[in-house]
Amino acid sequence: MRQIQREILGDLLSRTFVGALFVLLCMNIWADYVRTGRFTGLLYLAAESLVVVLMVVRRRTSIVDRSWSTATLTTMSLLGPALMRTNEGMALLPDAVTATITTVGVLIVIIGKVTIGRSFGIAPANRGVVARGPYNIVRHPIYAGYLLTHAAALTAYPSGWNVLVLVGGDIALIFRALAEERVLIADQEYQAYCGRVAWHLVPGLF
Repeated sequence: MRQIQREILGDLLSRTFVGALFVLLCMNIWADYVRTGRFTGLLYLAAESLVVVLMVVRRRTSIVDRSWSTATLTTMSLLGPALMRTNEGMALLPDAVTATITTVGVLIVIIGKVTIGRSFGIAPANRGVVARGPYNIVRHPIYAGYLLTHAAALTAYPSGWNVLVLVGGDIALIFRALAEERVLIADQEYQAYCGRVAWHLVPGLF
């Protein structure tokens, strides 16, 4: 009973944590849009918004990696994008270019999240193997889309702080993806899936 209560409390805290981060991100990016009129930030926000929705409707599972190392990676990968800050400095590329790159990333994220549906989660876990749509190309299309939107955001809002939080967060995101695979690899269906889809994030590269 106590174990169940701890899991429910932990689940509630994780949802609250993600929601709070999202509110802070909304405030920051909306203020930038009002001040500058740049669309890149709003599109970046769209990529993050489905995290909150899917956190609420995700499927429960008992097969979860609850190790401290994985929890640290997960936290870092979530904190990085949320801690990104807009600035009034010169962007490395025109807003139209970064907005286009972000749009592509957002579409990949949305398609990936719609495809995975209730199997989406924050902590590495087995909520069912999804092997259709963009998951026929790479094992982690949502994360691939995130990496693209983060690269565009860093180009639109270059600063030492953003390099620190986004690059650090994305390194953690990559290790988080590998941690998810370690949880899933015990599933025979997932083993067959890995035999068919070899690439983690970028076809032909990784």
